[in-house]
Parts: sequence; structure tokens; C-alpha cells
Amino acid sequence: MIHIIDSEHPWDAFSINSGHSEVISCLEWDQSGSRLLSADGDGQIKCWSMSDHLVNSWERVLSSSVDGDPIVALSWLHNGVKLALHVEMSGSTNFGEKFSRVKFSPSLTLFGGKPMEGWLAVTVSGLVTVSLLKPGGALLTASESLCRLRGRVALADIAFTGGGNIVVAATDGSSSSPVQFYKVVVSVVSEKCRIDTELLPSLFLRCTTDPMRRDKYPAVTHLKFLTRENSEQVLLCASNQSGSIVECWSLRKEGLPVNNIFQHRSPVVGEKQPTILKWRILTTTSDLERVSAVALPKLPISISNTDLKVASDTKFCPGLGLALGFHDGSIQILHRLSLHTMGVFYGSSSSAQRPGDEAAIKRQRTAGPTLHFKALQFSWTSLALAGVDSHGKLHMLRVSPSMGQVLDMNTTLRHLLFLLEYCMVTGYDWWDVLLHVQPTMVHNLVEKLHEEYMRQNQALQQVLATRIVAVKASLCKLSTATAARACDFHAKLLLIAISSTLKSLLRPHVLNTPDKSPGDRLTEICSKNTDTDIDKVMINLKTEEFVLDGPPLQSLQQLIQWVGDFVLYLLSNLPNQVSQGSIVRPGFGFMRDGASLGMLREMLVMIRIWGLLKPGCLPTFTAMSDNQDSMQLLFRLLTKLWLCSRDDGLPQEPDESLIDECCLLPSQLLVPSMDWLPVNDGIIVKLQGKLPLRLQFGKASSLQGAGGAAPLDVFTRSPGAQKMDNLRCIHMGVSPTEESKACTRCGCVTMLRSPNKTNAMKQWEQRWIKNCLCGGLWRRIPPTFS
Repeated sequence: MIHIIDSEHPWDAFSINSGHSEVISCLEWDQSGSRLLSADGDGQIKCWSMSDHLVNSWERVLSSSVDGDPIVALSWLHNGVKLALHVEMSGSTNFGEKFSRVKFSPSLTLFGGKPMEGWLAVTVSGLVTVSLLKPGGALLTASESLCRLRGRVALADIAFTGGGNIVVAATDGSSSSPVQFYKVVVSVVSEKCRIDTELLPSLFLRCTTDPMRRDKYPAVTHLKFLTRENSEQVLLCASNQSGSIVECWSLRKEGLPVNNIFQHRSPVVGEKQPTILKWRILTTTSDLERVSAVALPKLPISISNTDLKVASDTKFCPGLGLALGFHDGSIQILHRLSLHTMGVFYGSSSSAQRPGDEAAIKRQRTAGPTLHFKALQFSWTSLALAGVDSHGKLHMLRVSPSMGQVLDMNTTLRHLLFLLEYCMVTGYDWWDVLLHVQPTMVHNLVEKLHEEYMRQNQALQQVLATRIVAVKASLCKLSTATAARACDFHAKLLLIAISSTLKSLLRPHVLNTPDKSPGDRLTEICSKNTDTDIDKVMINLKTEEFVLDGPPLQSLQQLIQWVGDFVLYLLSNLPNQVSQGSIVRPGFGFMRDGASLGMLREMLVMIRIWGLLKPGCLPTFTAMSDNQDSMQLLFRLLTKLWLCSRDDGLPQEPDESLIDECCLLPSQLLVPSMDWLPVNDGIIVKLQGKLPLRLQFGKASSLQGAGGAAPLDVFTRSPGAQKMDNLRCIHMGVSPTEESKACTRCGCVTMLRSPNKTNAMKQWEQRWIKNCLCGGLWRRIPPTFS
């Protein structure tokens, strides 16, 4: 069986019957986390993929095999994307300087330099097998022996070089045998896959050349390249029944000494001393407890001297430590270059003696074998460590960014901000960074993140526009003081999406129009025209650009209705929001957000024009009098509020007359109850405390959220309340029968199958097939608690 778990809902494990007949020896995620490779002791390799883009629904899509030859190492081919994270530049205002793209070639390219997808595996008998995915979906497979004299391979690892080559390290498991390295070059020649291998310099472990320890550690138990993009540094662990030793080696270029006969010759201009590649030992540990698992950092931190100095001065540790799990249940984090201890974790059953704990030794003698970690893995930013123990329990450990060294609040915030920016730029999930955010830090982090974002150039701001809103929403959920703002950020994501969708329907009247699109022209006219009368603003627009067929407009009515309801909700709540001492309610964030209010104003103008063409698409309001022009009234009040917070000057407080008019709104129009996002059932809001949580597979957590306080009234749902489809903005009934999916990050719920037939609505739904508005992944939820 293969079990797949999303860290935000760890109790909801998805189990696949893998169809492997032998024990699974390797599991390997691809870069995006949407595909998984599994390989077994019979040479079978299977590729699994998400079905319908759901994290709890997987299917087998491809497979290859080397019959009867167990797989010992497995890796996806490299796609050529490599970043370097510069700690030295963490104070820089430019994201491009903090996270730079490193020149790196893919393992194999298609026409036009596009990376070719595929995987590579090493077998026990010394074969290397490659499977390439052709664009049509067919597999090209080839196998080749690593060298002419094939020998047993007990352990192997795979790394990639900047030039597009692959390096394989292999050992037969005995510490007295050499660790061999091979260069593997994959190419496609006349529609066939070809593999060329070449022997590289090899090494003997230091502990076997030391006469004192020659036979002390007979077996090599772990062999790993320090990162998959660094084939020049390797970590080796040799063990016996009770202990281990770890060595770190580096490949260096060295000059070859020349015989004296040639020394006196007059040197030729430009002639260099010949060089040779040689493995040199960097560091070795003293005798350790027996190692059971190794985890290497994934954060691509630059290890230049200046970066390392700044990291040690500011006590920034993510990406610098590797984790070793021991048979006594403890975990040590060692510096990846010097191998000195940076931090220690004593497991629940660990017999490693804590200071002043004498009972541990007595317990150890009577107890059976201790619980220890069989596998460990760091998260993308190295702030969390996941492990599976010998009893099959899953553990998630928080790893402090400063390794427990005391920092002032500003430095702590700067470290977390740096890693949040990294996640924002790369698209990796920031879940593990949130583990370290205390409720008191949330406000400062959101403000600082916004400041940094505003310093970027216009193009990058556009690219990251929605991602930064999603990061802010995740942060605001962690504290009850800012939970209402999380609602605002989600509403803003929906607003940006609806605005771009409605604008994309506009078409220029004549084809050879100037450079501005109708949507840009609409924005420009609305921002210049400060008139509070919607019809006067409308007159300045070319109405022929807004002429659409009836069906698309009618099918988008539910999104148009949401815009109308949202404007009405914001305005009717304005008096509550500005009164001193009132609690922050959802909608507060929009009161001084000139850009969002301007966006709402543009949409009201668009909807007004479309209403003349197709009255059925207009939002419906329940007015208290028959001759009430609701759109006119809302536009007038919205414009007045927008004028208070336009980007030009400093935001002013809304004047008394506007507040009075907003107070009267509920007596003129029936204010709908806005259905904000459902309360998030994920685990992240429950991990703020210092005490560990114990959960059970198959049983959803029912613990109190952030700070243990009662949730805001906007989050609570009465059992008889209507359930909402948060993306289609439609009600699904009190107990929906339709299968639904929910976002793993924000909890947004939507139906799996589309009830719509029209193209305009289908286009809207297609935008959210892979990811939610906030960029989170979807998971299927049963109809009972949708």
C-alpha cells in the first residue's frame, strides 16, 4: 500500500493498493508534487498522478520494469530550474538579488530547449535504466550497465551537474570497498534512448584507512549527495551493530606535480600545470549512536563564504543543517559542512540521556527495542521535519530557523519574511513557515511583506499580485485579532478574478484599435471621472465595446450578483467599521483600499451597460420602495467612499453625510448576509501552542483554533444554514447531495462537477481546475459534510 497525506489534514490519508508484488524500496516526488514514482524489489517502477487534480485521488498512469532486478535508487530527470538563495542579500529590496536563477541545463531537452520529462533508476546488479516521457505520452526506455565489470550495488544515489549530465554514486555495502562514481549521459538518437556511462574518480572511506578503526564499522549504511544539484559533495555513513560514523567528502581539482626533469624547461606562455579531480575528506564526526535515517536540506542556500558569514552572524540556519535519526530515538541536526551539532531532539521514548535524567538509563535496561525513525524528510524551507518511526507513526517536527538560539523580535521577523518571500517567488507552499509564526507576529509580518512587495518593479508586482494576497490571508488566519482580515483577503482574490473575467469579455469594436484594450480604457475613464452619477460616467464609454450576446451575460449572473451584494454589504457596514472601539469585522480592509473600491466601481459601470442590453443579468436587490434605482444609489455612495481613499492623497475619513446615508441603506435595500469562507478545519491554526498534538488517522481533529478563543460570528455556521459553492457563488442547499471539493489551504468549497452548460461559465470554472483562488490544492470531500 502507498499512503498519501496532505500536511494540513494529516488524518485524511489516501491509500492506494500499489500493485507492487515485492517491498517498495523507493518513493520519489516530482518537482511539482503532482506525480509520484514508486519502485520495488522486483524491478517494477510505477508512476502515479493526481486524478482530477485532487490530492486525495490518485491513479497509475505509466510503468516500466527491469524484471527481477531490485531498484536501489530512483530520481526524476532534472528540469533545468535551479535557484540560489543569498542570505547576504536578505536586506536587499530586490527579489531578483535575493533569489537568483543559476545557469543549469536540463538532463535532456526537446526541440526548442524544453526539458524532457522522465526518470532514472539504479538496480542492485549495477544497471542504470532510463524512461523518457515523449510529448504524446509514450515511454522510451533503455538500460545500460554502469561499467564493464558489473558488481553488486547495495546503495546508490543520483545527482545532476550544471552541464546536464547525471552522476551516480554506488557502493556494494562494505566499508572496505571503494565508493564508485559514474557519469551518465542520456540522449535520444533516431527515436531511441541512448545511455553512455563513464567512470569518475572513486574514494575509500577514511574510517577504513585508519588502523584504529579499520574493522570497527564494517557496513556502509547511508550514501547521499548533499543536494541533488551538487554532485561534488557526498555524505557517507558507516555503521556496526551499536554505532556509526559520518564522513563528508568533496571533489576538488588539484594540480599534478611535475617531475624535476621538466621543471627547468623554459615555460611556454599560457601553459598551465595539469590538473586532476580528486576526492578530499572535508570533515568526519566522532563515534555516534547507530544512525537509522538521514534527511538532507532542500533549501538551495548559497554557500559562498560571505553568505555563510552573514548566516552565522544573523543566526540564520535553514538549509545549513542535515538531520540524523538514531536508533535510540533521538535526532541530531548537524551543520552540512563542518558536521558540528546544531540541535538535538530527544524522542518520546529516547534513551539518550537528558541532563539530570537518571531514570532514563534504568528504563532502558528493562524496555525492549526503542522507538526510532526509519525515514526523515525536510520540508522545502527546512523549517519542518517529517518522520516515520519504527511503529508506523507519522511525526512532524518544528525546526527553529535559528536552531533555538535566542534572537530579538526584528531578526526573527526578518528570517520568516525572507522565507515567505522565497515561497512567494518560487510557488512552494509556505505551510512550514506558518508553523513558526506566533499570533503576535502576524500584523507586523503582513505589513512588512506588503512593504517589500511594493518595492519590486511593476512587472514582478503583477506576477505576484494574487500570491501575496494568498500569503497574507494564510497569515491572518493564525490570530483571532486578524481573522476578519483573512476574510477580506479571500474576498479580494475573488474580486480580482471576477473583474479580470468580466473585462476579458469586452471586445474592441474595430480590430485595428490603439494599444489600450477596452478593459484598460474602462479603468482609465473610471479613475479620471469622479462623477457620482453612474449614467454620466457611462456616457464617456464606447458602448459598442460592451455589446455581448445574451447567454454569456445571463450565465454570469451569479458572479454579477456577488459583486452587487458585496458592494451593498460594504456600504451598509461602513458606520460600524468607522465607529471607535468596534471589533474589526470582515470588510474593514476595503474601507481604505482605493484600488479595490475602484475595481468595484468599474464593475458597476459595466453591469449597468449590460443591464440595458440584457436586464436579466442585473443583480437583484430587495428594495423597500418601487421607484428605487438601486444601482444608482450604490454607485453614488461607493464613489464617495472611493474618493476618500484614492491613491493620490492620504486616505481621509468618510464624512458625516456619507455615514448618515449608509446608516439609511438597510431601510432602503435588504442587506444580504455575506457568506464568507467556511471556518478552516486544517491543522495549522491549532499548532500555535508549544505542546505536541496527538492525532489519529481517519479521525478529524476537533481541537480549538488560534489562541483557543471563540471564533468570530462570521465563521460560525448553524447546522441548518445553506451551504455555499464559494467559487460559483451559488447556494447548494442545507445538505448538498453533489460531490464537492475543498481547498486544502483556505477551505473554499465548490462542486466537483459543473452544473453549467454555457461557455462563459465553463471558462470561469476551467480557471480553478488545478488550484483554488488562493493557489491551494483541492481535496475531495464526501457529500455529508460538504
